[in-house]
Amino acid sequence: MIQVRTVTLNDVQELLDIYSYYVLNTTITFEYDTLSINEFTQRIQKITQKYPYLVATLDDEIIGYAYATSYKERAAYDWSVETTVYVKNDKHGLGVGKALYLHLEQALKDKSIVNMLACITYPNPKSIDFHTKFGFEKVGHFPKVGFKFNEWRDIVWMQKSIK
Repeated sequence: MIQVRTVTLNDVQELLDIYSYYVLNTTITFEYDTLSINEFTQRIQKITQKYPYLVATLDDEIIGYAYATSYKERAAYDWSVETTVYVKNDKHGLGVGKALYLHLEQALKDKSIVNMLACITYPNPKSIDFHTKFGFEKVGHFPKVGFKFNEWRDIVWMQKSIK
């Protein structure tokens, strides 16, 4: 059974391994290079000062993670967050993303967050379908905003109101 818990700094290497796959092999993230342990640790520490950062496990193996970050750094935006979810490449289809997002949404409601926003590289039909099934709606499409693997990439923004 999938378990969801709050991240600890002992999780950093496993989370970085999950993320590094996507950096090196996909356009799901627009980063070109993998991060150091120190850089990834600093990101987690910054995020957890204000927002939830969750880890999914199955039989004591970390198989995914999700978190929320500031949408923008101005006070008026404090009611909206950008959400992120990553599932270990060989663990798709098990309900990991759903489990993480259910817990993440509740944690955000507890913090009086109003909107969950997702920025998704386009095309990415699996992520768009996942977010749609979870109640997100497409609210924007921005062509050619990222360049990775020698190709221009679009992004779409999806939104779910939770209050």
